[in-house]
Amino acid sequence: MSRRPHSFLAPRLLAPLVALGLLTACGGEDPAVTDAPPLTPPTQVEAPAPDAAPMIKGDQEWAVASANPLATEAGAQILRAGGTAVDAAVAVQAVLGLAEPQSSGLGGGAFMLHYEAATGELTSFDGREVAPASATPDMFLLEDGTRMGFYDAVTSGKSVGVPGAVAMLAETHARYGKTPWADLFTEAERLATEGFPLSPRLHGLLGRMNRLPQTAAAKDLYYLEDGTPKPAGSLFKNPEYATTVRQIARQGADAFYTGTIAQQIVDAVNAKAGDGTMTLADMAAYTPAERAPVCGAFLAYEICSMAPPSSGGVTVLQILGLVDARLETIEQNNEGWTTYAEASRLAYADRDLYLGDPDSMGGAEATADQITQGLVAPAYLKSRSDLIDERGAAAAVEPGDPLTTPLREGRAPDASPNLPGTSHFSVRDSFGNIVSMTTTVETAFGSHLMAGGMILNNQLTDFSFLPTRDGVPVVNAVAPGKTPRSSMAPVIVLNDAGEPVMAIGSPGGPAIIGYVAKTLLASLAWDLPLQDAIDLPHVVTPRGSLLVEEGAPDALLDAFKAFGMDVTQRPLTSGLYGFRITAAGLEPGADGRREGTYQSGQ
Repeated sequence: MSRRPHSFLAPRLLAPLVALGLLTACGGEDPAVTDAPPLTPPTQVEAPAPDAAPMIKGDQEWAVASANPLATEAGAQILRAGGTAVDAAVAVQAVLGLAEPQSSGLGGGAFMLHYEAATGELTSFDGREVAPASATPDMFLLEDGTRMGFYDAVTSGKSVGVPGAVAMLAETHARYGKTPWADLFTEAERLATEGFPLSPRLHGLLGRMNRLPQTAAAKDLYYLEDGTPKPAGSLFKNPEYATTVRQIARQGADAFYTGTIAQQIVDAVNAKAGDGTMTLADMAAYTPAERAPVCGAFLAYEICSMAPPSSGGVTVLQILGLVDARLETIEQNNEGWTTYAEASRLAYADRDLYLGDPDSMGGAEATADQITQGLVAPAYLKSRSDLIDERGAAAAVEPGDPLTTPLREGRAPDASPNLPGTSHFSVRDSFGNIVSMTTTVETAFGSHLMAGGMILNNQLTDFSFLPTRDGVPVVNAVAPGKTPRSSMAPVIVLNDAGEPVMAIGSPGGPAIIGYVAKTLLASLAWDLPLQDAIDLPHVVTPRGSLLVEEGAPDALLDAFKAFGMDVTQRPLTSGLYGFRITAAGLEPGADGRREGTYQSGQ
């Protein structure tokens, strides 16, 4: 089940982007990007404002921004004591799995971009979950050949992939860590043992989970005897999680993949899905992969993100490249956003046909590297951009053919739901090292199964439920040992001297791509403060149709309608957390749509 390293460096994209004005801030909740019901509370949770202290000048400034204030503080403690960005990342993830279990955890997976200041090396690490040896292409089909209901699949136990976050963090810590591994779990263990106030966001989500209380361990942990969620602000403890992190701290990642914790995970999965669905051999075989990031030019910057099996980095670069090719005819007004939306539709169409586990993307026609490079090649992006008609929206968009060798024939578009159950955090240490990490359990509370106080992922429902469409294979079909396609797009931006100037990323399922692309455009091209760029209303096309965040200006909505686009408004709860490095110091960014915070110091 181990995965070979797979890497490439994409060619530079096209020249500068300019501003398309849209300067109104608003909030929102998680995007319902499929027909599934929303997974978030109906009311906005007020998030603490980013650190309002003056920016600290100098190369020794550290910073951490994450989706939960307890996790941010855990990372800050490590950084204050002289730890590295990877040290802090381990501490942040350990606390997020406790305090924000709906989004990520040790029972899930993650992608990490890492910049090493001493060498200038930028690399990425793939801690994505993999399918166990028992997985089959038709595992999410019913006897009559039709698809399982999404939530039936989520809670079936079949949806759990072998978790990768712990192995990836252990590997990166061995390479870049300074603080002893055992010390990185101290705060998570303390909070799990002594307790902490249950957050309003977690309380609200628990109230919307109809199936979670059907898992006995989750019901006992998160709900009162009458079946209602434990109140917001009440003292919450998780002694089993404390035991889990204590074992990982003392025994390393082996405790997770070959010890008692591994047995608990296997037992929880098999009790629901049947004996042999996951085995100890599956757990022991997991290996994270180091990959070169996908990078492309944008203005005077180099934007780097995660390569496949993530579709996020490639699609973000495609959106920016497609808009870039139209800049001469785009003015700074609402009409410019119609071009942006059409570019997004085209980029998502390519994503659905071509991107997935790199070991499955290629074939006789081309390698995965060649396909990915072709998707972001300037000439291809120009040809795709020429399809955008400024007079009105296309009735439908189709994927292109990025190589001279025809690729479209013999491939069918993906149809996986990709619901959001994800978190992002960004870290810079006092040595100048940077981590941008997006981490997930797939949908809210993952598979709804628990082991060792942890939520287990439902990452395998990120595969296409249909292995073929009209008899044609789908790239993102299920197979044993295979990694499902992701939308996660952690980003590190470099200047023309190769120095880092920004770290950013977001949760949000396939809408992640739009959240990150918009923020990069607004901050780098329009030179908005990072916080203002984050606060701009979202415009996303995660399934081809246009979603605009509630609270967006009427003039923008009118422009889309005049262009011939059907507009759906809904809360879109991104979780963009990061920072921009300026001459004045670190510029914070913490998304008020969730409850995260930012801290910095020297």
